[in-house]
Amino acid sequence: MYKLIAFDAYGTLFDVHSMGQLAEELFPGNGQAFALMWRDRQIEYTRLVTMSDPNPNGSKHYLPFWELTILSLHYVCKRMNLNLTPEYEKRLIDQYAKLTGFEDSVSVLKAIKEKGLSTAILSNGSREMLATVVESNGVKPYLDKVVTIEDVRLFKTAPQAYALLLKAFPVKKEEILFVSSNAWDALAAKWFGFDVFWVNRLGHPFEEIGEKPNYEGTSLTKVLEVI
Repeated sequence: MYKLIAFDAYGTLFDVHSMGQLAEELFPGNGQAFALMWRDRQIEYTRLVTMSDPNPNGSKHYLPFWELTILSLHYVCKRMNLNLTPEYEKRLIDQYAKLTGFEDSVSVLKAIKEKGLSTAILSNGSREMLATVVESNGVKPYLDKVVTIEDVRLFKTAPQAYALLLKAFPVKKEEILFVSSNAWDALAAKWFGFDVFWVNRLGHPFEEIGEKPNYEGTSLTKVLEVI
């Protein structure tokens, strides 16, 4: 049915909320709240950039995802009245660059490749930060391509971001299964025309607008049952 299985990176293959452990060490009692707010602000900045100038040639407000990640870190520390020393900032940024992959990320990608299917990442991340996290988690051998929205300078959920997969691979929309743990990302990919697998690790309800995902599971391993 599918020729390409495309994955979101942050939150899907790599655990963004693993930052909470280090944050708790640096800011006792605030780790979980800090990690959640950092992620939320990071995504909010991508939306501001894209929605404020959804130019097909790229937003004039575009900043690389890595810069938005750092700026959102600064904001959250100010918002929560946390003392972000240069040492703490370096530790947090270094940790983010090498986020831990979910335990089933490598095995699932490997199994998909063994089935003869193409694999890809489609991410808001910049090339440099994606190259680092892919390499540090050992998933590079099981990915055909790492596709970044840098090529269009519009972040997901802009349709131009999802269209990058059609430019990168000789496939049709209906031949792509898009996998994401972010409900907003899964919804936008479904609107674009992809079949979607939503990785719902935390048992959350899906969004109240739009179409439901084609498939849902609590882990990446459930994707193998679909294909």
